[in-house]
Amino acid sequence: MPQNPLLLASSSRYRHELLSRLGLPFSSASPDIDESPLDGEAPENLAIRLATSKARALASAYPGHWIIGSDQVAALPDGTLLSKPGNYENACEQLSRSSGRSVNFLTGLALLDASTGKLQSSCERFTAHFRDLTAEEINEYLRKEKPYDCAGSFKMEGLGISLFRQLEGQDPNSLIGLPLIALTDMLRAWGRNPLLEP
Repeated sequence: MPQNPLLLASSSRYRHELLSRLGLPFSSASPDIDESPLDGEAPENLAIRLATSKARALASAYPGHWIIGSDQVAALPDGTLLSKPGNYENACEQLSRSSGRSVNFLTGLALLDASTGKLQSSCERFTAHFRDLTAEEINEYLRKEKPYDCAGSFKMEGLGISLFRQLEGQDPNSLIGLPLIALTDMLRAWGRNPLLEP
């Protein structure tokens, strides 16, 4: 029985690199959705809604595909959202606010069968406990890594790991943007096992 082709609903090079680890052939396309949070929307609900919206946005253009949508929301303990900073000033402010605190990273994941409309979704929580960071440390980190396209203003797979005193969660890949353990569970539930791929 032929396999449904996989489509990653993202133009993120980080998610592309992560999905490549499973050894499954896939293509990717960028969905066009409004990522603005709704009034009073909980971070976990926002992450799942955006992941699902990304997958559904490409369903009509890619019938017959299994579409993978993922989106990450970073939130301080008081619920304040940390977006992609975009520039040095915003990143410096985010890391200053995160210093000495625990930041929750909520990564929504959706797997949509575009031919049937069947959907699986979940949200992976990962907590990053930041060290007490000096202004000099923050400045040097941003100068070296320039993580301006990353939620929370760091790249965990690079020098950003040195910002933390502890990481807490089930799947460290979710902190980069695509929870591979949960995705493998979803694929296996629909009869596709990366370990048994030809």
